[in-house]
Amino acid sequence: MPTNYSLIQALERFHRFLGPGFRVPVPCLGGEVLTLGEAAGLIARRLGDLYRRDSAGRVPALRADSPFQQDPDWEELAHFYEYFHAETGQGLGAAHQTGWTGLIANLVMRRYRRDVTSWSGPDSADGDSRVHELA
Repeated sequence: MPTNYSLIQALERFHRFLGPGFRVPVPCLGGEVLTLGEAAGLIARRLGDLYRRDSAGRVPALRADSPFQQDPDWEELAHFYEYFHAETGQGLGAAHQTGWTGLIANLVMRRYRRDVTSWSGPDSADGDSRVHELA
């Protein structure tokens, strides 16, 4: 995960420097030519897809027999793993802490930032929060 995240950041920086005229063939798309920014977006989407349900309703990062796959009481909970199987995307290793996998949240928020509203919860900088009402 840290290598993928660092690669995405590097591609984005090089894209800002080299601009949209610098394009590279992408093997996983049959050699289609993309800008470095588009390639970074492709990698970020693929990392996010580890936790997005596929057409069969399965989350690739979770074991097939996991209660987190189908059980309504558990299916909305996510486990963040240390490692991922290169072919299947299944999470491997410890799942009791977010560690590097928490970076996926950053990639998802960056992709959808126009749809993410600012936090207005009790610890926000907004002076009209509920905490002030209770004080």
